[in-house]
Amino acid sequence: MALRDVAYSLYERRLLEGLDHDRIPRHVGVILDGNRRWASMQGETASTGHRVGAGKIEDFLQWCDDVNVQVVTLWLLSTDNLARPAEELQPLLGIITETVEALAATRAWHIHPVGALDLLPADTATALKAADAATRDIDGMTVNIAVGYGGRREVVDAVRSLLAEHAARGTSLDDLAQVLEPEHIAEHLYTRGQPDPDLVIRTSGEQRLSGFLLWQSAHSEFYFCEAYWPDFRRVDFLRALRSYADRQRRFGN
Repeated sequence: MALRDVAYSLYERRLLEGLDHDRIPRHVGVILDGNRRWASMQGETASTGHRVGAGKIEDFLQWCDDVNVQVVTLWLLSTDNLARPAEELQPLLGIITETVEALAATRAWHIHPVGALDLLPADTATALKAADAATRDIDGMTVNIAVGYGGRREVVDAVRSLLAEHAARGTSLDDLAQVLEPEHIAEHLYTRGQPDPDLVIRTSGEQRLSGFLLWQSAHSEFYFCEAYWPDFRRVDFLRALRSYADRQRRFGN
């Protein structure tokens, strides 16, 4: 083993041993950014970058499981991404489908799709729903797969669902307006019933959320990592956890 690898291993062990296990986030959201730029730097195609990035996901989920994270949300494809050229989008959808099926086959986690599945090709939506159904009975970490996801679209879908529910009950708009509270909308989000993300990680050095978990991240802590997603290492994850544990969460105060 090279000296650099030995030093890296020792540093990773030190970070792991120094974790405050009483301050582990319950829910970690991740914007998996940088696959295409990583591929470009390697002289490879975008599809190669997406495939290498997809290969990182199971390792990352295991890192989360090892420290008892309860929920992970992975943003794999935005609603905006659906407008990409077909020669890039179709292979990417295929990679996502393969990845979701492989994760479900591990029987390690509950795989739960979040997003506007009606905007996706039928075979992709079917695969996501099948993974959800096949892993729903697993008593372990929940993994939200955000595909065809946009934060604004989620809020619109939640309001639409809320209005439809109350219309079915015969509630008038005036009556609903009198009692409407934020939690009523939260009950109709894609992540309903789950804790809001405590920590949101974005790779590739970009420092914006791009609408990721727009409603749920109001009080989240953010960690921006310079590494492109295919290069994201366990030590980077442990640094994010250390940074989170060192912060004083004020929840808007």
